[in-house]
Amino acid sequence: MTNIRSYTAPSAQPRAAWSGARPLSGLAPWLAETAFLALLLMVFIGIAPFAPRDATTLAIGESGFAGAGDALRQALYLLVFLVSLGTALELRGLQALRAVPPVLVLLLGWCLASAAWAPAPDVAVRRAGLEIVVVLSAMLGVEAIGVEKALGLLRAVLILVLAVNWLSIPLVHNAVHLPGESDPSLVGDWRGLYFHKNIAGAVCALSAIVFFFFALETRRWLDWALFAAAAAFLVMTHSKSSIGLLPAALALAGIYRLMWRPGLDRAIVALSLGLVALVAVTAAAMDAGAIARLLEDPTQFTGRTAIWQAEIAFVGDHPLLGAGFGSFADTGAFSPLHGYVSEAWVQTEAHGHNAYLQMLVTVGGVGFVLAMIAFVALPLAAFLRVRPENLPLHTLFFAVFAFMLLHNFLESDFLEGDGPAWVVFLLMLAMMRRAERA
Repeated sequence: MTNIRSYTAPSAQPRAAWSGARPLSGLAPWLAETAFLALLLMVFIGIAPFAPRDATTLAIGESGFAGAGDALRQALYLLVFLVSLGTALELRGLQALRAVPPVLVLLLGWCLASAAWAPAPDVAVRRAGLEIVVVLSAMLGVEAIGVEKALGLLRAVLILVLAVNWLSIPLVHNAVHLPGESDPSLVGDWRGLYFHKNIAGAVCALSAIVFFFFALETRRWLDWALFAAAAAFLVMTHSKSSIGLLPAALALAGIYRLMWRPGLDRAIVALSLGLVALVAVTAAAMDAGAIARLLEDPTQFTGRTAIWQAEIAFVGDHPLLGAGFGSFADTGAFSPLHGYVSEAWVQTEAHGHNAYLQMLVTVGGVGFVLAMIAFVALPLAAFLRVRPENLPLHTLFFAVFAFMLLHNFLESDFLEGDGPAWVVFLLMLAMMRRAERA
């Protein structure tokens, strides 16, 4: 039975099996792998690791790495995209264009089109452009090198990041949130090479998921040690969302794996999950008053409820088109939430702490529906029609899928440019699609 280690990527198949494929040049495979590795290094390490959280970098925002808009970073991403596109076409011919689901193409087009009504069109175009480049680079990269190599390179980069993060704690001053933070509760939390402990926490949780499933397959002490190291660093970040959702994601992936056991009726398992959800909804309805009071208190959920209230109010006034892609944060006076919250608040928040609400704010109901089809409905359909030989690999992917769907209720990862968690989700979508088409 095929497992995670021995999964044979489609790239190992004869090129003739891919209709329209062009003759393979000697440099194309090497260039494809190099471009994919460069993409991972740009996403997970960036060009300014350990950036100080001073007034200059905080003014840029906490949505990613410092220097998010500099020309060098943009040029590097564009170069990676061009190489990924060229090598994918060289290795796969026109079949490479099938790497991107049509609904995702529509979503990216809608994000770009929303610049027409955005309060800062130039900002929306730049951010939509980066989004398009990152999405296509990830999808085409997996298409060019295959699932096995893509997963192997992702694991290698996650190991590198984990090692750098651990070594940085005693050696790098900025690897820990220092006194002087605008939020005193951050002081002492580990952030490693990332700009914020929540980014580090999400990367550690996703790394732990990858290492955990490799450990289950290999039974090697090294893989278990990597899982333990990732989980330990996650705890030291004090990123509550990621800490709480890691075991939940692993448990849900375990249930998914059980659904495919011989003799077990998947309908019974699905019904059981539905009953659990029904009990949760019923319990929530019975205590609706307490929940309402909790959400009305802006101090709850580390201040997130104040953000959610503003987002919900904006969506109620602008339900269809939204404010324009990338307009939520780091846009100064152009933020769509001016008039719903104070200007000072807008300038200190980098995202909406709920990707679903944030998408409704920025790309409106139209973009939200496209996103839910691309990020939820289509992956769920693929998980339900998995072939037995791909089950170990898809169980890993299901854990990533479950973590990201839950994580985005408290953070904003979807459509977040080159955010590490978002790119891992993209790679999961690309590898699932590649494996299914093999």
